[in-house]
Amino acid sequence: MKKNMGSIDRLVRIIVAAVVALLYFNEVISGTLGLVLLVLAVVFVVTSLISFCPLYLPFGLSTCKVKQNEE
Repeated sequence: MKKNMGSIDRLVRIIVAAVVALLYFNEVISGTLGLVLLVLAVVFVVTSLISFCPLYLPFGLSTCKVKQNEE
């Protein structure tokens, strides 16, 4: 897998996941919506750790900085 996530993208995903987890475990969000958001938070953390987002592939997106070769 080629990395397609930059450091800012990864940081934002981890912050969002932490907020969702905090809201879920403090019972601010609950029920089906809470579980769906918690699963999404886990996905955000996993994709942040591996620096790869499968949803970026079909759209050709990448937030990773491209290194340019000097000629």
